[in-house]
Amino acid sequence: MSDNRNTLNVKILDKDYLVACPEHEQQALIQSAQYLDDKMREIRNSGKVHGLERIAVMAALNMAHEFLQNSQNHHNSQDAALK
Repeated sequence: MSDNRNTLNVKILDKDYLVACPEHEQQALIQSAQYLDDKMREIRNSGKVHGLERIAVMAALNMAHEFLQNSQNHHNSQDAALK
């Protein structure tokens, strides 16, 4: 597999970001940017958090929590299967 890096434009909360990304990971980057955009819009639209930086931090915190929950659930499932 080639590790050619291309610059990809992604839009998050109506702002454009240029991101260097290996060609074979571009679709994953696009999906990740869309997921982040969706999470940030949810937080912004709730009206409880103001400011791009705070919205970004809250989205990152929520996504990290989801990731850790999923990792723990996966780990617990594997443990149960081994018993």
